Amino acid sequence: MQARMNVLKPAADGYKAMLALEAYINASGVPHRLLDLIRLRVSQINGCAYCVNMHARDAKKAGETDERLWSVAAWRESPFYTDEERAALALAEAATRISDNPDGVPDDVWNDAADHYDEESLAALVMTIAAINAWNRINVTLRNPASN
Repeated sequence: MQARMNVLKPAADGYKAMLALEAYINASGVPHRLLDLIRLRVSQINGCAYCVNMHARDAKKAGETDERLWSVAAWRESPFYTDEERAALALAEAATRISDNPDGVPDDVWNDAADHYDEESLAALVMTIAAINAWNRINVTLRNPASN
């Protein structure tokens, strides 16, 4: 597959804004391992090969285990995740699949996440989910291929 275009030059200011959002997220204090899992899971849902590849590699470099990487698509049935991670992954899935639920993100999903994270961390999780969904849409639209 070949990319349709390189968005960096014609949308340089937009790209810089996305990078600024990523800088905020990465400095938020939310563990990077959790951010990587969220980015990976959302990218799987959205079918973004570029981001699945990148975030699986990033997570592996950061010390994530193979078992957790392999099973994140089935995290509900897998024993490898904490209750906090499960709450964040449920929020990520609900927000990513927002059109599948007429009420948006269900209260029980939100409340579970709010029980595990303070307001600043919860806000960073919401921004992470929004950011990776945006990156996925950019890369899928442009057909950016996964890199080696």
